[in-house]
Amino acid sequence: MTAIQIEQICHEICDNAPDAIVYADRNGIIRFWNQGATTVFGYLPAEALGSSLDLIIPEPLRNRHWEGYHRVMATGETGYAKRLLSTPALRKDGQRISVEFSVVMVHAPDGAIAGIGAIMRDISAQREKERALLARLTLLEAK
Repeated sequence: MTAIQIEQICHEICDNAPDAIVYADRNGIIRFWNQGATTVFGYLPAEALGSSLDLIIPEPLRNRHWEGYHRVMATGETGYAKRLLSTPALRKDGQRISVEFSVVMVHAPDGAIAGIGAIMRDISAQREKERALLARLTLLEAK
């Protein structure tokens, strides 16, 4: 395969993946937003590109998010590169959802941190089932 073919395959995978794939630069500005991100969060690429990640972060979680984000940009280290993180997120319609995601550090040609890519999946339905099962178990144990 040629480099062009590999690049085309990568673009097709990223553009068409059902999971949200988002890239934000060092300042937390969204620079890549795939179709999966539109499905998960409701924003079209034209609405998301150039916006802050605050677009999808619930307001009460923003300070904590930015503390961690800036620390990762400064150190180049994250504990989430090899494991999944579960957190609330925000859709365009204001609905809070639960997402599970992993991150990928992206480096510039000189080796400096350029930003972070995140691969996210809406797990709201699974969380709701877990809550319902837990409530049922609690009810049964109370009998």
